[in-house]
Amino acid sequence: MPYYQTSKSSIAEPVNIYYEDSTRGKPVIFIHGWPMDSQMWEYQVNELAGKGIRCITYDRRGFGKSDRPRHGYDYDVLAADLKSLIDELNVDKISLVGFSMGGGEIARYIGRYGTEKIEKVVLIGSVTPFMLQTDDNPEGLPQAQFDETEQKIREDRAGFGVGFGKMFYGVGLLSKPVSQAFLDWNQSIIMQASPHATLECLKSFSTTDFREDLSKINVPTLIIHGDSDKNVPIEISSRKTSSLVPGAIFKIYAGEPHGLFYTQKDSLNDHLLEFILEGHTYDSILDKTYEEEPFQDPLRMPNTGLI
Repeated sequence: MPYYQTSKSSIAEPVNIYYEDSTRGKPVIFIHGWPMDSQMWEYQVNELAGKGIRCITYDRRGFGKSDRPRHGYDYDVLAADLKSLIDELNVDKISLVGFSMGGGEIARYIGRYGTEKIEKVVLIGSVTPFMLQTDDNPEGLPQAQFDETEQKIREDRAGFGVGFGKMFYGVGLLSKPVSQAFLDWNQSIIMQASPHATLECLKSFSTTDFREDLSKINVPTLIIHGDSDKNVPIEISSRKTSSLVPGAIFKIYAGEPHGLFYTQKDSLNDHLLEFILEGHTYDSILDKTYEEEPFQDPLRMPNTGLI
């Protein structure tokens, strides 16, 4: 199994990070969400790897098959881990695709290291620009909400994962967009994560302010978010992010939950292929910031998740 060792620095000791690389095509690094690992990208990698995309995935420290240190779960370290992967593979003209917490890694990476090696950015259900309610971010979520989540994880992490998974994919009494088998698979991934890393990363994505980092994104950027996302509400995240990144293309998936990488996998894959492989340049979209009409799969009933 392939691993790389992160660089030793003043902020963290080296750890071994598990990654997979399809080796051929235009390089795209996929950064997973919380509390998942790189397995969440299965339905993107299987589809895109045969269509001109070099799919590179990795498990964030503390998750999946990567090392599980006690320290190093703030975004400065996580961005440094991403840089170590880019340096290890010696790639440039990279597209970075980040889901949820992974969007924060992209923002902090660019905030610290710039875009010299980055060609395009895709943020999917991202936690940017700032999740926490503060005096200068009154629309954010109150600290008490994150405290409640932390308490549930500490008391019954498995029970938390079951409820979290249902909300994640928009499962309700009438809405069954995923199978029970899929939810069981999702739960198995959640439970593979280090409990300590799960809690530390909750603190990181809920309290980190990415507004300054986003101002440094100067490459073509695609933002995708479901307007029925209850995990990362669109109004406090991607809608704001789209106004902070010059030229950002903002696609809204109508009626979709947080886990749209599965519930709308075919449409997401099509949009990723179109954006990554087409000849977008920063100058060509800089003066064309727009919000697309909400995208609606014709096979799904509006805003219900019913098939």
